[in-house]
Amino acid sequence: MAKILIVEDDKFLRDLLSARLRKEKDIEVSVAEDGEEGLKKIKEEKPNLVLLDLIMPGIDGFEVLKKAKEDEEIKNIKIIVLSNLGQEEEIKKALDLGAEDYLIKAHFTLEEILSKIRSYL
Repeated sequence: MAKILIVEDDKFLRDLLSARLRKEKDIEVSVAEDGEEGLKKIKEEKPNLVLLDLIMPGIDGFEVLKKAKEDEEIKNIKIIVLSNLGQEEEIKKALDLGAEDYLIKAHFTLEEILSKIRSYL
């Protein structure tokens, strides 16, 4: 069973993503509402994959990504950024920090996001 952590402060999107992923028989879903909770859950739950928003209150997604990749215990956990930010510099920064992939929310359907997730599991 694959464990996926969704770190997203937008309740509507968080609920939509988790509801869709929970329909999959082989995926277990966990959610975090902000970067601080996300980082804590990555360490505690050690999911197979993290879907990470960038713009969140408190610790933003870039900081979560940086701290996760610097931590020996969790640095190999795959992280896919799912953000509204689409500037080349933000994409490059996230990938340089160690994100597996960068998906711009407006450009992908739920099914395409699920397909991307499957390709990394």
